[in-house]
Amino acid sequence: MKLKEYEAKTILEKAGIRIPRGLCIKKGSSQDFQLSPDIPRMVVKAQVEVAGRGKAGGILMADANNLKESVNSLFQANIKGIPVQEILIEERLEILHEYYLSITIDRKNKAPVILFTSEGGVEIEEVAKRKPDAIRTASVYPLLSTVPGFTLRYLLNGAPKEISGVIQALYNVFIEKDALLAEINPLVMTPDGLYAADAKLILDDNALFRQGIEENRDLSEHEREACAHGFSLVELDGNIGVIGNGAGLTMATVDLITRMGGKPADFLDVGGGADRNRVAKAVRLLGAMPDISVILVNLLGGITRCDEVAIGIIEAGVPQQIIVRLAGTNEAEGKELLSSRGYQMLDTMEEAVSAAVEVAS
Repeated sequence: MKLKEYEAKTILEKAGIRIPRGLCIKKGSSQDFQLSPDIPRMVVKAQVEVAGRGKAGGILMADANNLKESVNSLFQANIKGIPVQEILIEERLEILHEYYLSITIDRKNKAPVILFTSEGGVEIEEVAKRKPDAIRTASVYPLLSTVPGFTLRYLLNGAPKEISGVIQALYNVFIEKDALLAEINPLVMTPDGLYAADAKLILDDNALFRQGIEENRDLSEHEREACAHGFSLVELDGNIGVIGNGAGLTMATVDLITRMGGKPADFLDVGGGADRNRVAKAVRLLGAMPDISVILVNLLGGITRCDEVAIGIIEAGVPQQIIVRLAGTNEAEGKELLSSRGYQMLDTMEEAVSAAVEVAS
């Protein structure tokens, strides 16, 4: 789950990383949003979780004379289709130099990896293309509670020593908050020292309960409903609904649809042992998604009974055409139930996917 900038900065500040003075206001709030009189120049930032926010008009420069106008203007804006509901107003720092610092997961080495470069303030992808040697990376053994001194010296490579404390503090945040990404871009040097001018923090969805977070804000309405019913759904941008059991089979179905020229609308895994009620809820959920023109059900019956799956499909009663491939426990009974009611049954995944792609096109 992505945290908003002001939420991430609050966490960084508690960890000992300095952030600019500022305050967050909500749309419709009557609170006074004037900062301290000794802050003549400010930055007004839309709190939306999208990349390229600044280029999309989500960051404005302001002073005491036009602050109210800037805030009102931003509250009326949509940043990449997202309406602005919260705004962070911060002091504008006197920047001497900008750095980039982040920690993420190196899945190949199964360890956190720290990225640092003295060329911050721009998109890190551009730096990687233009000057790949400018980015220094170092993995940290995940059971270590601190970043080793030799690792810090390697990363800094002549950059100010004070940054080592920021790296250590960010690493602590990364571990304690079960993060997938902790990023400061830019980390800026000012006449008054180092500040996190921007911050990004993405938490592991599977660890939200450990962080005391009850609801994943990143989930769509349909994804929340799926979670409430006990199965997994990820919405995509196609028109072929996909239902499978097991992440591997469902992902393989999604991949095969794409390979055959179709566009999957979702990844929906009903899980092992799904009964008729769960299957019916899954089918109805996809049936209520307006972009889906055909639903492909691809299930293997181990602990899942194919006759239960068939009854669930029939009871769902959705208007879209449903193409089914069932194999395994009570396969014959399931196929008989569906065939007798006119559902299209196919023997292999390739045949079922090909038929779904043809219907969708």
